[in-house]
Amino acid sequence: MRPCLSIALAAPTTPRSLSHFLALLYKEAIAGRRSTREQEARLFFFFSIFSPTIATFFLPATRLSGKTKRPSFHPWRHCSGVLESLEDCFTGFLIVLLEWHAQVRRRLLPLLRRQRMAVLAAPVVAAVLLLTWAAYGEAQYVLYKDATKPVEARVTDLLARMTLAEKIGQMTQIERQVASPQVLKDYFIGSLLSGGGSVPRKQATAAEWVSMVSDFQKGSLSTRLGIPMIYGIDAVHGHNNVYGATIFPHNVALGATRQAALLSPRFAKLLPFFTNREIRFCLMFLSRDPNLVKRIGAATALEVRATGIQYAFAPCIAVCRDPRWGRCYESYSEDHRIVQAMTELIPGLQGDVPANFTSGMPYVAGKNNVAACAKHFVGDGGTQNGVNEDNTIIDRRGLMTIHMPAYLNALQKGVSTVMISYSSWNGIKMHANHDLVTRYLKDRLNFKGFTISDWEGIDRITTPAGSNYSYSVQAGVLAGIDMIMVPNNYQSFISILTSHVNNGIIPMSRIDDAVTRILRVKFTMGLFENPMPDSSMADQLGKKEHRDLAREAVRKSLVLLKNGKTSDKPMLPLSKKAPKILVAGSHADNLGYQCGGWTIEWQGDTGRITVGMTILDAVKAAVDPSTTVVFAENPDADFVKNGGFSYAIVVVGEHPYTETKGDSLNLTIPDPGPSTVATVCGAVQCATVLISGRPVVVQPFLGAMDALVAAWLPGTEGQGVTDVLFGDYGFTGKLPRTWFKSVDQLPMNYGDAHYDPLFPLGFGLTTQPRTY
Repeated sequence: MRPCLSIALAAPTTPRSLSHFLALLYKEAIAGRRSTREQEARLFFFFSIFSPTIATFFLPATRLSGKTKRPSFHPWRHCSGVLESLEDCFTGFLIVLLEWHAQVRRRLLPLLRRQRMAVLAAPVVAAVLLLTWAAYGEAQYVLYKDATKPVEARVTDLLARMTLAEKIGQMTQIERQVASPQVLKDYFIGSLLSGGGSVPRKQATAAEWVSMVSDFQKGSLSTRLGIPMIYGIDAVHGHNNVYGATIFPHNVALGATRQAALLSPRFAKLLPFFTNREIRFCLMFLSRDPNLVKRIGAATALEVRATGIQYAFAPCIAVCRDPRWGRCYESYSEDHRIVQAMTELIPGLQGDVPANFTSGMPYVAGKNNVAACAKHFVGDGGTQNGVNEDNTIIDRRGLMTIHMPAYLNALQKGVSTVMISYSSWNGIKMHANHDLVTRYLKDRLNFKGFTISDWEGIDRITTPAGSNYSYSVQAGVLAGIDMIMVPNNYQSFISILTSHVNNGIIPMSRIDDAVTRILRVKFTMGLFENPMPDSSMADQLGKKEHRDLAREAVRKSLVLLKNGKTSDKPMLPLSKKAPKILVAGSHADNLGYQCGGWTIEWQGDTGRITVGMTILDAVKAAVDPSTTVVFAENPDADFVKNGGFSYAIVVVGEHPYTETKGDSLNLTIPDPGPSTVATVCGAVQCATVLISGRPVVVQPFLGAMDALVAAWLPGTEGQGVTDVLFGDYGFTGKLPRTWFKSVDQLPMNYGDAHYDPLFPLGFGLTTQPRTY
């Protein structure tokens, strides 16, 4: 055997950098003009023997021959199983000592022959032999760093090495604004997040995001065990926190692109009550495949990765049963079958699971994918009167048949994480519900990823929130929550959880279960092998192909509710060659309104908040160059009557909102929307485009409108609206939820005994593309 040289640390912490330094230092000493042969020999033997943390041992990495070879250096994971015998160690030492460097060889041979060195030869060789072997034993390769080993073996190996502080750190997720690389290092923080609107700076570029995430990650990697952190963000309709990202339609719009086969058989019994053949055809109309949502997930994953982030808090698979709920636009539908189909977003984000996949295991395909999060477990869309974070009163059968099915689909598709709901089920806070979180989700459904709290979710176990934080930590962790989105008061959380474990209130087995799940996700997604962001992906943010996909999603999600004062005189599609047209309404030229909540800011915003095209922009781009387009946000009646307009497009709707701020008991269109509709539609033929996250009160104005389009919250690609208005594509969208006549009817869902809607679930008129 011709062994080779590798210099490394006996301790398994960052051996590569220090070994390089020592080797360079040695070579520098050899090259120094004032060095003597005795100094050179002593320096080498010092590095090899007398330093308590350094040893020299030999690997088949760079073979030595008659030609001079320089030493090669390798991480410890390559250092296992290469010393065939103790004799190889001894032989290798002498060979390296004599052959490593021609200059060293010439100088050391005479030294070894001198009598004074001969006297020391026996003890020196013995010391070298013992220390070399001891170093090898101490530096046995670290299994958890070996990417070729099974995930479960790596998790077990790493968990066994961790202290309580390191374990609790992994369970802690903190907001980027209270984080620093030093905080991540000192507290072993397992995860960071950006809350809504939390950015490196306003209009930060992808490169700036990458730089920020990289700095944080370096802090994590500098810890004793080098466990990378995972960074999460609410990418709920595209990478919506980031300036310049593609903003897709919100989920309620994507729910309009369902398949008729997903409709409940109970709903089919209603069909005989509809005599209008067009309506019955629309109810049975087959729409797009959920593959559209899957493609949106894949595009979103690329844009999230472009900023260095590896974890998206999406999809929301709530089944919204009352549109008064402020998060109803985050729900795909009131029908759980539609929501189940739309879990295709998960393989879009994470990649397709392999053929032999076991349901419940987490799965992330690679560096172009992100970990997904099914939320909010469970029943958040069924609260009384649609009050956010309130109580869902329903029996277990109802919970399992309406709100739970989509989670089964999510687990079958390898969802990595599940976020727990703020809401309660029959009076029990979900963040403290051991029966559903542990016994059902983890034990019965065999979910092996990790559960995560919502923002300050455990704080809200008590009323008022945070009034007994020690109890909240205890209740949340014992319920089965693995990672706590603290997000700010992390020192208190860590201190309390540590105390609970040390005092036996929370068993170590619960901590180990949580950390096992977190590490499993990190290993599965390749985070240990590729912890740092890939700066080459920056061009994925707002990519043209993604904007084209968003435009496609917009046009497929539009639902035509009315077309003409009479069915034989449709208004749509509109002519592109009309001499003069009016565009009116508060939402016609407002990108922030068009995108809705969860866009750039948590609550959304108004104006040109990001890169995109408003509906007014899109109208101007779509019509013939000879057509004059006039915009008046809220014109008076005389202006409209005397303007000589061929027709008008009126764009009105809801203002942006998120969560509790969106709860509404009246669901009316904000002023001046109703008056704008009345003024314009009373003076000229008009098509009204409604921008909203849910059905709103329209019956009082319906008679004045010539056409009504539910455009939902379409996002940045306004051209998707005009593609259909002007007939480049036909209307195909279907209502994903029941459109009520009056809020007094709510809650009202298909199949209810009192079901008497203005437009039923599944309604949507169709048009054919215009031929030119």
